[in-house]
Amino acid sequence: MKNGQLINPDKFCEPSGVIKRFVRRKFCGSAGFTLIELMLVVIILGVLVAMVVPRLVGRGEQARIQAARADIQSNIALALDLFELDNGRYPDRLDDLLKDPGESKAPNWNGPYLKRKPMDPWGRGYSYKMPGTHSSDYDLYSTGPDGVEGGEDDITNWEEESE
Repeated sequence: MKNGQLINPDKFCEPSGVIKRFVRRKFCGSAGFTLIELMLVVIILGVLVAMVVPRLVGRGEQARIQAARADIQSNIALALDLFELDNGRYPDRLDDLLKDPGESKAPNWNGPYLKRKPMDPWGRGYSYKMPGTHSSDYDLYSTGPDGVEGGEDDITNWEEESE
């Protein structure tokens, strides 16, 4: 400020003197990033993505398998056991856990034992067979990611026999 007047910023952009050239280079007309700076940021981001993405790929499918296993071994199994405690036998269908199947099939029905129809993480209903062919009480399973019964990816309430 000189004599109460503001200094004109355009005066620094004049090309005379070493200091003025430095100031001009820093503050006049170069308000953006250079191409090298931008490329460096893109490369760093690319390296970070290349390190993180492989660790996350496949985790979604593992989570679905674990959720189906938890449903079969805990959630639905508990509802089936409660039905059996009340009525002395397991239900004929999974739907009997949601709606009273009638006095002849469930004289002491005390449900609903589940809030909604059980669906596996792939959007298909769980398969239920009573009496079971693999376990003494019932067979409860999901056909897994491929949706085909009998594949290696089926999630079941029985232990597979090793040959």
